[in-house]
Formats: sequence, structure tokens, C-alpha cells
Amino acid sequence: MPKSLTPRLAALRDEIHGYAKEFGLDFFDTVFEMVSYDEMNMVAAYGGFPTRYPHWRWGMEYEQLAKGYEYGLSKIYELVINNDPCYAYLMESNPEVDQKLVMAHVYGHCDFFKNNFSFRHTNRRMIDDMANHATRVRRWVDKIGVEKVEDFIDRTLSLENLIDQHAPHIRRNPDPQRAEEEAKSNERVEGFKVNREYMRGFINPSEFMDSQRKRAEDEKQQRKRFPERPQRDVLYFLLEHAPLEPWEVDILSILRDEAYYFAPQGQTKIMNEGWASYWHSTIMTRRALRDDEIIDYADHHSGTMGVRPGAINPYKLGIELWRDIEDRWNKGKFGKEWDECDDLRARQAWDKKLGAGREKIFEVRKHYNDITFIDTFLTAEFAQQQKLFVYGFNDKRNSWEILDREFRKVKNKLLTSLTNFGQPIIEVVDGNYENRSELLLAHKHDGQDLKSDYARETLRNLQSLWRRPVNIITRYDGKGALLRYDGQHHSEKKVEL
Repeated sequence: MPKSLTPRLAALRDEIHGYAKEFGLDFFDTVFEMVSYDEMNMVAAYGGFPTRYPHWRWGMEYEQLAKGYEYGLSKIYELVINNDPCYAYLMESNPEVDQKLVMAHVYGHCDFFKNNFSFRHTNRRMIDDMANHATRVRRWVDKIGVEKVEDFIDRTLSLENLIDQHAPHIRRNPDPQRAEEEAKSNERVEGFKVNREYMRGFINPSEFMDSQRKRAEDEKQQRKRFPERPQRDVLYFLLEHAPLEPWEVDILSILRDEAYYFAPQGQTKIMNEGWASYWHSTIMTRRALRDDEIIDYADHHSGTMGVRPGAINPYKLGIELWRDIEDRWNKGKFGKEWDECDDLRARQAWDKKLGAGREKIFEVRKHYNDITFIDTFLTAEFAQQQKLFVYGFNDKRNSWEILDREFRKVKNKLLTSLTNFGQPIIEVVDGNYENRSELLLAHKHDGQDLKSDYARETLRNLQSLWRRPVNIITRYDGKGALLRYDGQHHSEKKVEL
């Protein structure tokens, strides 16, 4: 069981807390608890929470983490929960320098959770709701049976990315009542043209006008789409319209709520980890480190920041980009004059001594997510300094290799990998396809084809919830294709897009 901090660690927490406040960080109250390495792996397997609904995947996650720690392949330094108050876990076997580093890192995360716009609509009592979710699922297990519930969760988890990650911030669909009122106000049944107003009642009697209105209403209902416009939140559409049993609705709503809770963390992984790393580095090197701790700190910090060919380390990319933004705004390396300067020596020596870097990074921390962060602030100079490149598989040489170092291609590749978490964008376009109660989805093709095996399994799991055949329109090799699963057989046919 988690334990409270020792008096020494409590004093260190207060010290790091003071440094964080001194630098201007603003965070929720933060509760630190001590756990053993085994308990840390258990909490990490649950996604950072002390309890979750029963499912076999938590055991699989735990086994992987435990083996990685035992064999010296990986180590979890910290876990922090986006909650109010925030909860964070410290491993009791860590040396004191690591505990200070983790505390500083945690305060950076907590500041980001509280202030970044992506987290504005997240549930700040999720630690309680996760426990409630676990209780609700266990009740259904007791009532229906573990195999039935676990099988449904397996199928639903394969669909948990079919949400609209931007839904908390925008309204894609108009208010139904207001839309209906506007539609009625726009409806006018004219009848036959009348040159004399006194003849209107004779030429267009009330019985005739009523029949015309009824006809117009029937035509409107036939034209009405279901849904009226493409809906990206597929899970919500299933909750509202799929013929699910009460226990299935409850579990699906639980998994959808949790998917929306974790979505902002996926949208801000580079920013969030970079921000926390920036502040643990700043606090440790400028305030908290003792002379005899410098070597250990440098060793552990460099391990976190290490990169390997062919992979992006969000800690490293994030911290370097935050430092680059601070440096550019301190020296005035932005704006029209900077952009128009083509003298390499002048650009290298550029320093207007504005000193606005710290203010700028706090502003960016509040208003950006990973995509806008990369798109706005990743420059050609930064890409060159960090030696970023695009890699891929060369069929001729039968090997992985660097394909391009050109800045625009590097940036576009990175942005593509971040858009919708690098997963395809799928929308519901028709819940009564061809008037047969079939479900029709559409893939918003961005140049990357769907993986056929993934698409077929997804259709299979969707069909098990919709109970009727499920279709998806996509594009393969530039040509339209309709994939279909009817509950027994998969089929594919060409369509015009």
C-alpha cells in the first residue's frame, strides 16, 4: 500500500515546492505517496491510477513492466495523475537526488495540467470516477459473467480511438431545438400564384395548403440524413443508436469517458513532457542540486533525454523546443525583420536583448497543443541542430535508411504522425445505408491507406455492436473502395468517390 512521505522527503517536497512557486509555476495541490517498485509497476499498469475495472490487459501490462525493471531494461521514475488535487508516486528505493528530480518534474506536469487549454474540460475528480467505473463493471461481471463482459470490453477497446478528440472545445452539430425552429421559420408553402389578394382563399383553399405542407414535410423527412452530418464520435453514435443491452451501454459509456479523459495527454505528449523536463532541469541546476549530486543527476537526466535513430523522444524534442523558444524570444529572433534577414553571420550574432523568453513560454504553455506547437515553433534551424530526418524502408536495398533531411518534409512527417494520434480519421456518414439499417463509415484519406487487416477486424467489432452489416468507404491506390462485413463474410467492391 502507498505510504506517506518520510520527514526528510516531506522537507525536500516543501523545498522543491518553494522553488517551483518562485519560478512562477501554478499548480493544484499535489499529494506525493511512496510505493515499492512492485507497487509502482502495478499503478503504472493501471495507467497511473490505483484501481481500474477488471480486465486481463492490466496483468499483461504489469508483467511487461515488471520484467523490464527486473532485467534492467526500464525504470519508472514518476507517475502523476491529472486530478485536483494531483496525485504523484515516488519509488521508495530511489536515491534522494532522484526524488528531488521527480518532484520537480511532477510540479511541471501539474502546472501544465492546470493551465493548458487541452485539459480545461477534463474531469478533475477522475481518480474517484475510475474507482466508480471499476465498481460498476464488477457488478456487471457478478450479474452476467466475466467472459461475456471481458469479451465486450475487448471489442470495445479496439474502437476506443473512434472519438472526436476536439469535441470538448467545439460544437460540430447545431442545437437540435434551435435548428428545428430555424427550419420551420424557413419553410414556406406558397401554393398557386395569386394576382388578387381577395382570390387567395378560393385558389389556395386551406385543405389544399394543408396537403401541400404535409407533402413538403414528407419529402423533407425522406431527404433527411441519419445522421444529418458526418459524425466523428463513433462511440457516441453507437451509444445513441445501436441496439445495445443496458449493461453494454453502461460499459461502453465508461470506456468512452476514459478515452476522452486520456485524449489531451496524447494531444500534448511532446509539450507536456518537455515542459516538465524543462522545469526539473531548471529547478535542479539552479536551486536544488548539491555539489555531490551533480554527477548522479547528470547521469539520470541524460538517460531520460537519450535518443536513438529512428525514434522521437518526446522528452528530448520537447525540452529542446521549449529552450529554443525561450532563446529566440530573449534575443528577438522572430518577426518580419528576422524572417527577412538572409545574412548567416547576422542571424548567428542576432541578439536584441528583449528578455521576453520566460514570458513567452508561459504563454505557449497555455494556448498550444503538440500539433500547433510543432507547426508554429519548429524551424529549419532547429531541425538542423537536432539532426531530424525522415526515414523509411528501401525496397531495393532491403534496409531501413534515411530518406530525406529536407526541413519541410521532416516537419510534415512529424505533423502527420501527430494528427489524430497518427491514426485514421473515421466518421459515421449514414446509419441507414441503402435503407437497410446498415452502418456506413467514411475514411478521410490523408495519403495513407488503411491497413486491410486492421480495417477488417474493426468492421467485425463494429458489427458486433451495431448488429447489422457495417461498411466503410476508403481509398486504396488512389481508387475508391467499399469494405463490408455482414456478420459472416468480408467483401470489397470498387466505388466512385
